[in-house]
Amino acid sequence: MIEQQYLDDAVKQLERLKRSAEKSIAQVTDTQLFDTIDPEANSIALIMKHVAGNMRSRWTDFLTSDGEKPDRARDSEFEAGPADTREAIVAAWEGGWTLTLQTVAGLKPDDLSRTVYIRGEGLSVVHAINRQMTHYAEHVGQIVLLAKHYAGPNWQTLSIPKRKR
Repeated sequence: MIEQQYLDDAVKQLERLKRSAEKSIAQVTDTQLFDTIDPEANSIALIMKHVAGNMRSRWTDFLTSDGEKPDRARDSEFEAGPADTREAIVAAWEGGWTLTLQTVAGLKPDDLSRTVYIRGEGLSVVHAINRQMTHYAEHVGQIVLLAKHYAGPNWQTLSIPKRKR
């Protein structure tokens, strides 16, 4: 059944994104995790904080409540505070990914035809999943690029190294 294949693949692709980000994050120091490349840029930590906040909002009660929760303070996700340590950021990140993966894995093929809401906009479940996967992929790409920049020549590639098959 194509619907179940889609759901299974969505979980696999989300897990792949998480692994890529985490392999990258593991290659930076605590200082680099919070560094920015310019005054308007986000650090890896702030990107992680934002993704975690987005995931909590979107995937909590996914099928039954609007994906933009009223208690979400989105703008604060892009501000570092005194409580934002590596450990706290990683804990929020893990919580967001756990919720996301459990929610998507728990969906049934019949759920794909349902309508969910994000900021009052009705979306099919397929659209909502694809929208979120794209959003997370964009941010994982940012994390990988920043980590690679900071690691420099010590970077351990996430895929096949250049000139090696």
